[in-house]
Amino acid sequence: VQLQASGGGLVQAGGSLTLSCAASRPTFNIYSMAWFRRAPGKEREFVASVAGSGVNAYYADSVKGRFTISRDILQNMLYLQMNDLKPEDTAVYYCATKAGYGKPYDSWGQGTLVTVSS
Repeated sequence: VQLQASGGGLVQAGGSLTLSCAASRPTFNIYSMAWFRRAPGKEREFVASVAGSGVNAYYADSVKGRFTISRDILQNMLYLQMNDLKPEDTAVYYCATKAGYGKPYDSWGQGTLVTVSS
């Protein structure tokens, strides 16, 4: 599956952004979809994931309570609603998918840059 992330931009601290990820084919049989990010000079890190129809969502501690991941299976879309953004959220955000439990995320979008100013 090919993934296209969008929605990044420049926002002030405390603001909100919604990232979108469009899949090139139906995603109903994709086990899990996720968001990762890579901040300048840092390793890529997990942000959030959603499995199945969207009931099972998981978040990194750093974004829990501020970010919400959701999945629209009918539209082949993945979203990340980001509220109360902080300068440390500045990063390139990537969407990804994996086919099954225990398997790696093996399809990646090109990334969208989020910059949070203080």
